[in-house]
Amino acid sequence: MTENMENFDFETVTLTDEEGVERDFEVIGSLDLDDNVYLALVPADGEDSDEYIILKLVEEDGEEVLITIDDDDEFDKVADAFENEVLAEYDYDEEEEDESGDEE
Repeated sequence: MTENMENFDFETVTLTDEEGVERDFEVIGSLDLDDNVYLALVPADGEDSDEYIILKLVEEDGEEVLITIDDDDEFDKVADAFENEVLAEYDYDEEEEDESGDEE
């Protein structure tokens, strides 16, 4: 099922925190790195929309679940990869707007 993760663009997932509170998130990108799949998510309610979280997709008891990345080195590597590969298109679009504004 992980080979279909590229199709998660703007799909919504519901996450439950440690206190049992459910919150919806939009999937803004997925990344296959070192035989693992990672998802970048933003709150679907628009709060904190300028920040995103990264979770790792793993299989537990036959089900796919999203977990936090506890290893700092792994997280840094994945965050850098998201910045460079997946989320660069958002920065690129903003730069194009800035450049076109400078030319006028």
